[in-house]
Amino acid sequence: ASISGDTGVIHVVEKEEDLQWVLVDGPHPPYMILLDGNLFNRRVMLQLKGTARVSGLAVAVAKPNPPQGFSPGLKCPNDGFGVYSKDYGPQFAHCNKTVWNPIGSGLSYEDFDFPVFLLEDANETQVIKQCYQDHNVPREGSVPEYPLCAMQLFSHMHAVTSTVTCMRRSSLQSTFSINPEIVCDPLLDYNVWSTLQPINSSARVDPEKEVIIVATRIDSHSFFWNIAPGAESAVSSFVTHLAAAEAIHKAPDVQSLQRNIMFTFFQGETFDYIGSSRMVYDMENDKFPLRLDNIHSFLELNQVALRSNSTLWMHTDPVSRMNNSVNVQVQNLLDVLKESSLGANVTLQEAGFSQPLPPSSFQRFLRARHIPGVVLTDHQTAFQNRYYQSMYDTPENIQMQYPEGLSPEEMLEYVTDTAKSLAQVATVVARALYRLAGGANNTSAIQADPQTVTRMLYGFLIKMNNSWFQSIIKPDLKGILGGVPQHYVAVSSPVNTTYLVQFVLANLTGSVVNLTKEECLSPEKTASTDREV
Repeated sequence: ASISGDTGVIHVVEKEEDLQWVLVDGPHPPYMILLDGNLFNRRVMLQLKGTARVSGLAVAVAKPNPPQGFSPGLKCPNDGFGVYSKDYGPQFAHCNKTVWNPIGSGLSYEDFDFPVFLLEDANETQVIKQCYQDHNVPREGSVPEYPLCAMQLFSHMHAVTSTVTCMRRSSLQSTFSINPEIVCDPLLDYNVWSTLQPINSSARVDPEKEVIIVATRIDSHSFFWNIAPGAESAVSSFVTHLAAAEAIHKAPDVQSLQRNIMFTFFQGETFDYIGSSRMVYDMENDKFPLRLDNIHSFLELNQVALRSNSTLWMHTDPVSRMNNSVNVQVQNLLDVLKESSLGANVTLQEAGFSQPLPPSSFQRFLRARHIPGVVLTDHQTAFQNRYYQSMYDTPENIQMQYPEGLSPEEMLEYVTDTAKSLAQVATVVARALYRLAGGANNTSAIQADPQTVTRMLYGFLIKMNNSWFQSIIKPDLKGILGGVPQHYVAVSSPVNTTYLVQFVLANLTGSVVNLTKEECLSPEKTASTDREV
């Protein structure tokens, strides 16, 4: 918005024909449009972008979700920041082989010179409509006269050309100004990670020690920053990952396994792989306990809730597999995953040797080194998710359903079909990780808990302020549990998702110890300090 806000005469647009008044016929521009959510698409938005007769836009949420789908993201997500380029698999670059998000409109990456607000409250929307009907609707062909119902949108932000220019100006401000004005903020946060077997985080791991990385992203995206539920694009995967971590930690011989396992949750992946890029950078520059040479293999979960006929697809990189030793290791990964799915209600299929990797954190590691890896998804080619990176990627999108009349506490404990399905995937992942790490015992006892999965889905998608989350986070952080769950990486950190993933991971994989609160806060005063807390 402009520095004093933007004001315009309200006009309600509920069908495309209503745009004629705004764009051509209306005598009182500029107009402030109240737009039906089903019309919030690229075709309509580009018409509004091309005129000076619009001062702002308020979008009413479409209910139910638009049946045709809606994704303001790119058709080729993270294009230019993955592994495929003119120098590496050029035939796969820019989604030449596979368009992963064909429904993507790219709206989130357009520059609009007027403010766009979202109206989530139906009552608020109705008040605006009523004011429009009382004062602005043409009567019997006559043009409405002043006073007319108008609206102001105010959300002024500084924006300076580009990141490079913005950072330079901020730097100059901090150098020469007593009261510097920051003209841009970086997106920043933290990755969350832990290992199956303890490691010294302040020292380098033995170069001979092999580590299997299992990874997911924990952030999503939306046209509107404060409503990014990410049910399929993020939550389904990291909840499955957490459940698998809990399951494998319960195996009796995990501390003696030949290989370690690192459970890794990347933040900021939606924006050009921020989290995984940082970890690769740190590994390459001796700023992380592990080095790229320690990585035995890489397994990533990436959209796993919308399985068709119980099928999960295993994606690999065809370029690195042209190296025979890498191909042998990848084939072993595929075989172990398939064997681990026997007896489970999960069918694993290879996406195809000539099929490139989908957008994934693994691509960022491949840019640095040929690492054997598999990305597990619920889609062979184009995403199953019709609401990728949008406000409609909600619990309903992954078929989370509850009986009517349940209290919040009952909903927290009710095991949905979605939770059962994701627990099956987590079981397969946990068993495969155990085998890859060198486990030789029967894996039938390794079982993900659907009860844990259903609690996590409820907490991360419906209500953060629940009794389970309250019981596992520090008392002074309980303020983060308010509001509707959303998973957009931000300029203030850590965001709620980062905190909660950290505490859930600790709760599901840590050892219970018999310490008082004082002893826990001051472990150096206890007789033994090598116990996990």
